[in-house]
Amino acid sequence: MRYELTDLEVFLAVAEEGSVTRGAERCHLAPSSASLRIKGFEDVIGVPLLVRLARGVAPTAAGRIVVEHARRCVAQLEQMNADLLPFTKGLVGHVTLFANNNAISSHLPDDLARFFASFPNVRISLEERLSHDIVAAVASGRADLGVVALQADHPELDFYPYREDELVIVAARSDSFADRKRIAFAECLGRPFISLQPGAALHTFLMNHASALGGRLDVRVQVSSYGAIVKLVGSGAGIGIVAKSAIDGDAAQNVAVVALAEPWARRDLRVCVLRNAPVTNPYRDRLLEALTARQEIAGATAK
Repeated sequence: MRYELTDLEVFLAVAEEGSVTRGAERCHLAPSSASLRIKGFEDVIGVPLLVRLARGVAPTAAGRIVVEHARRCVAQLEQMNADLLPFTKGLVGHVTLFANNNAISSHLPDDLARFFASFPNVRISLEERLSHDIVAAVASGRADLGVVALQADHPELDFYPYREDELVIVAARSDSFADRKRIAFAECLGRPFISLQPGAALHTFLMNHASALGGRLDVRVQVSSYGAIVKLVGSGAGIGIVAKSAIDGDAAQNVAVVALAEPWARRDLRVCVLRNAPVTNPYRDRLLEALTARQEIAGATAK
């Protein structure tokens, strides 16, 4: 099938406006030109896409399918233009960074702020993923760098220490868990739970572990950040599991922090990068240096 992007845009405008005239105005075309484009588009597709009504037009069943796909296509193109805009304004580099929730919620914001102070014209696309997915993305070239909580290595990647961290249970100080030193994850399954929203890496991680135990988390509230979890837990709404590094001094006053008695609770973070990347990206290397600098300083101090 041969048709132009303009055909999609004109059809979408007319379908959304319910009028050839208003759709044509939206695309800065004469109504006759818009009608010809839609007629040609229908001829290429092979089915009618619009039905003419007494007042205006409406998409047919096939037209509604085209509308949904056209919206996604146009949105993707708009996003591409938005992503390219910084390059037209003097952007000198771009780095794609995938990280797990622990890193994004605690350490990365400060480290990226320091990086941008030195490289203000570099843009970073930061996305949250599960650690296994991050490793696969870096190995395939879909991400330049990854921050993961996996101890297993990958034959095509180099790994560098980033931060030491662990998952802990937070409970209200009046909760029966508050006086415990260590708690197994299985004990959490019967308690009202404050969780991150669906799609968050930690939410998926904990749901999978609950399923492996033959149970499920009784999720009472889902929120967007560790900070919100800690506040709700402090109010007595339930218990939660967060990265220890994400509990700041003020929030810690209202909750008890209890060790999670699971080997996977240890979440030492590492930065991974493709060993023999086919494309040179000096800003990827500068960001790698920025993320691992603190560890090098700590190692030198220990010696």
